[in-house]
Amino acid sequence: MSTSHRADLRALRAYETIAPAYDSFTAHHKYEHLMGELLPALEACGLAGNRLLDVACGTGKSFLPMLARGWKVTACDISPAMAGLARKKAGGAARVEVADMRRLPVFGEFHLIWALADAVNYLLDPEELSSTLRGMRDNLAPTGLLLFDVNTMLAYRIFFATDETIELGDTCFRRRSLSSADAPPGSLWKAEFEAKGRERQVTPHVHCQRHFPEKDVLATLSCSGLEILDVAGQHVKGIGLQRPLDESKHTKAVYIARPLRAS
Repeated sequence: MSTSHRADLRALRAYETIAPAYDSFTAHHKYEHLMGELLPALEACGLAGNRLLDVACGTGKSFLPMLARGWKVTACDISPAMAGLARKKAGGAARVEVADMRRLPVFGEFHLIWALADAVNYLLDPEELSSTLRGMRDNLAPTGLLLFDVNTMLAYRIFFATDETIELGDTCFRRRSLSSADAPPGSLWKAEFEAKGRERQVTPHVHCQRHFPEKDVLATLSCSGLEILDVAGQHVKGIGLQRPLDESKHTKAVYIARPLRAS
């Protein structure tokens, strides 16, 4: 079995397992507030049109604010369980498919493609990042924009190198670090998650991610036929996009790009 195929199975199993508790575990992700940060940055880069492709859409929380704004949404996720929850939320208002971002089908031409909530960090080697970016580029309209975020070193040292127990309602969520805070940039990071409650049980399972330094992301974008337009930092406390990106201060790096234009 190839390394890439094992990575596919790892991401699939992780999200199939966590799907029943995902919305509770990520209740602090306020996507309507996030749109207030991201849409102005996209508009400054020339956003036009109303067709969105949401890659690694999870349970659909990320695209619901765009449906409310009148956008036509297509979405996909590697996990059938997550895609099923997203399809139910959409209520027929969005097309939701099961698809792996590493081998992204051509769903159409989109004015905006995004992959949010550190989905790109589940790509475990540079070639997977490259194939994903090329697949996204192939789905962009000529003037379309691509937006994605990745975790910074600060995020990994906060969330993947520490243990945490959170009580949400009747459910206890636990995260156990399987990585060292001293791991260098570009490393793989692992953490074990589980949840126990009266209405839901999530068995212990491992989430594995790779940190992608800014210089590596920029180089891969260029080699994938994409032109970078903006790089910004976000913080978990929601203080808005900040420039320049500083991995010691920001928990996420946000990238906006477009297809390379012929000179």
